[in-house]
Amino acid sequence: MNKIAIIIPSRLQAQRLPNKPLKLINNKEMILHVHDQAIKSKAGEVFVATPDQRIIDTVKNAGGKAIKTSDDHQTGTDRIFEVFQKELNSKPDIVINLQGDMPNIQPQAISDLVSYMQQKKCDIGTLASEFNSKTELDNPNVVKVAVKEKLLNNKFLNVFDFFRIDENSAYNLYHHIGIYAFTNKALIRYVSLKRSKFELERKLEQLRALENKMSIHVGYMKSSPLSIDTEEDLIKVKNLMEKNEKS
Repeated sequence: MNKIAIIIPSRLQAQRLPNKPLKLINNKEMILHVHDQAIKSKAGEVFVATPDQRIIDTVKNAGGKAIKTSDDHQTGTDRIFEVFQKELNSKPDIVINLQGDMPNIQPQAISDLVSYMQQKKCDIGTLASEFNSKTELDNPNVVKVAVKEKLLNNKFLNVFDFFRIDENSAYNLYHHIGIYAFTNKALIRYVSLKRSKFELERKLEQLRALENKMSIHVGYMKSSPLSIDTEEDLIKVKNLMEKNEKS
């Protein structure tokens, strides 16, 4: 059993962009782009966790591993826990929850996060980058992470807060990246906790951990992978990735 598992939760019923994982970018489904980047990281065994047979077929036809999960999960972390518990027998030391809507995430970012988690300094690790514009900072679809010090290369800091709308925070703000690394014990504890007040209010599941005094450390990455939430986001990522492929 590999000591590290990268699990990508994915489903077709996204409210803002239905069938999002199967949207084509450079003639390849979005979920396969994310899956391939995880494979390239060489950081651990990669699985897609989904309740949808169309996603399972897409991943398996491309040679990947996809696990059918319940359709009743309230969060992506609940979905990855099902795979962790039932398919992997709760054995991996580190579990990466990699969001399935970041087709241009850099493999190095995934492996750097795993390397930090192997130092056993926190319960949960994640990543963040600079904001590209004031528009991005003001966008409620972009999650912000607040830390007390300046976030630098090769440095991880304690997370103070996560939110979607800046409420004149006195802390340093960064663009949060949708990847979470859990220690074995932290994942088991996290899913045992009730959904918390701020988690529900802000629709950010990582707040459950903070509200229950679990430690989250965030590291810096130079460029932010574009998270796809809307048709506009999809067009932007398509243009960027098609340009990069031609260059």
